[in-house]
Amino acid sequence: MSETAPYASKPEQSLGRLFGTGPSPTRSEFQRDRDRIIHSTAFRRLQHKTQVFLQHGGHFRNRLTHTLEVSQMARSIARALMLNEDLAEAVALSHDLGHTPFGHAGERALHLAMARYGGFDHNMQAIRVVTLLENRYAEHDGLNLTWETLEGILKHNGPMIDADGRPFGSYAREGLPSGIHDIQAVADLRLASFASLEAQAAAIADDVAYNAHDIDDALRAGLLALTDLLDVPMAGPIVREVRQLYPDVAPKRQAHEVQRRMITRSIEDVIRTTSANIAEAGVTSVEAVRNAGRTLVSFSPEMAQAEQGLKRFLLERVYRHETVMRPVRQSEAVVGDLFERYMTSRDLPGRWGDSARAAADDAALARVVADFIAGMTDPYALDEYERLFDARPEFR
Repeated sequence: MSETAPYASKPEQSLGRLFGTGPSPTRSEFQRDRDRIIHSTAFRRLQHKTQVFLQHGGHFRNRLTHTLEVSQMARSIARALMLNEDLAEAVALSHDLGHTPFGHAGERALHLAMARYGGFDHNMQAIRVVTLLENRYAEHDGLNLTWETLEGILKHNGPMIDADGRPFGSYAREGLPSGIHDIQAVADLRLASFASLEAQAAAIADDVAYNAHDIDDALRAGLLALTDLLDVPMAGPIVREVRQLYPDVAPKRQAHEVQRRMITRSIEDVIRTTSANIAEAGVTSVEAVRNAGRTLVSFSPEMAQAEQGLKRFLLERVYRHETVMRPVRQSEAVVGDLFERYMTSRDLPGRWGDSARAAADDAALARVVADFIAGMTDPYALDEYERLFDARPEFR
């Protein structure tokens, strides 16, 4: 790997793993994390979990293809900033491991069902997956990832508490997720500090990927036409440019030209802005990054404003479109019904049924049920629904 900047994470300086492993002659510690994630069962399940569009097939993104796109973008950003590409990739590859079936609809339904038992948070669930629920290794549960990768998964969106220990950011309203203080790691995950630049790169790559591929999928689904984007922040100027350059090519090719330009300009903006932020903050180590007091990997103010405008447009015209919302409502009902049935019958298959029957109280049972449902693929959730209710929803 090429030389990295002083503020990049260094695998040879990693705080290590909960369970010791011998050194590898061919891979760094962060490369080993990446490989463990790719070979995990939870990672393979992403290919059958919804991103936005619940109809499988039709070349719409799923959680796996989204994750791979985020990973590629995170590596590109990390390379340009002379960060550790392998750590950025590991965080990107694992950032959605805790997502439920049926996209954010499933997450909302499971969070509502778990309200009495501490709620459900997909970042915290990803941590549960990589520290507890993956059970392939002979000597331990989980994937036994390095402290730096665990930190990146948990805090890639920023600190979880402020300096006084109060829930911070998105956690200020509902409090910290259940189990946050029970995470098994080799050292304290320092909830009040910022994560590494590599983790921040993975987080912003997630935004870039969402913006570009949700437009692409919406165009493919017929929910949008390129002309609908002409006055939309961020996308509009690019659409006009592409239509001027390629007036006679097929709309599908024009759409691809719009998407690739959106990705390129977003990433180039992040690289320019982040380089300036790093210079302004004067950080010279990864520890200084954690104590910088703000996120350093960011869009410029102009791009951030345009990106928020684009997100508002997508929320109104795509995410709330009846074609999307109809199966969303069905999928929320599936998750809610499964949860209630498992809670009353403890009728979970295999080892999950054993864990459910051994649960000491309703709270412990609810967490077993939530772990089981969160790990389902979309097709498996529908199979279970059919097994328990003798009916199978058809998402149309």
